[in-house]
Amino acid sequence: MLLGQVKGHVVSSAKVPSLNGKKLLVVEIVSVREHGLVTTGRDMVCVDAVQAGKGELVIVVQGSSARIAPEFAKVPTDAVIVGIVDSLQALGKDLQLQV
Repeated sequence: MLLGQVKGHVVSSAKVPSLNGKKLLVVEIVSVREHGLVTTGRDMVCVDAVQAGKGELVIVVQGSSARIAPEFAKVPTDAVIVGIVDSLQALGKDLQLQV
């Protein structure tokens, strides 16, 4: 699993039928550091399973985990947003995204 921040959305008028009705979001991977959460500059396109919005911190699964997420067994994806993070505690403290 990865942590990421939703940066925006992708609009695609031509795609395989199993992606119809699925929201695609651009997510920047986030890294946990002692001083907080920091963005990495590495972006990926993810299928949204939880109605995430721009700026939210999310949990992303990849590979076989993405393909077995509910309603995604026949969707050709390698990354699915499966959770929205409300709070995060690591390294003995509550961490916030450094903007």
